[in-house]
Amino acid sequence: QVQVVESGGGLVQPGGSLRLSCVASGSIFRPNAMGWYRQAPGKQRELVAVITSGGSTNYADFVKGRFTISRDNAKNTLYLQMNSLKPEDTAVYYCKIIGPGYWGQGTQVTVSS
Repeated sequence: QVQVVESGGGLVQPGGSLRLSCVASGSIFRPNAMGWYRQAPGKQRELVAVITSGGSTNYADFVKGRFTISRDNAKNTLYLQMNSLKPEDTAVYYCKIIGPGYWGQGTQVTVSS
């Protein structure tokens, strides 16, 4: 059974930084594109960033220049470095193994003073 587990969320002040991690079990991680998504209260889930198996990245316009997605295939781990956080970045952040469609349970990020 595939497990996808996010961590690293929390409460941070505007302008601060957080680093999210996502660990996927087994051999499914390495050959698949991975993505970070987020869902704010009352809003639809939206794509934040994607990284292919080869390391190519793509970002939503609202995070370009502030967030960085990366992966460590040896550790089956996906990362999201979030800098210059804004209150509107508050959401539950989810990790997804894009091809097979496996989701994690999400980690809450709250940006507030």
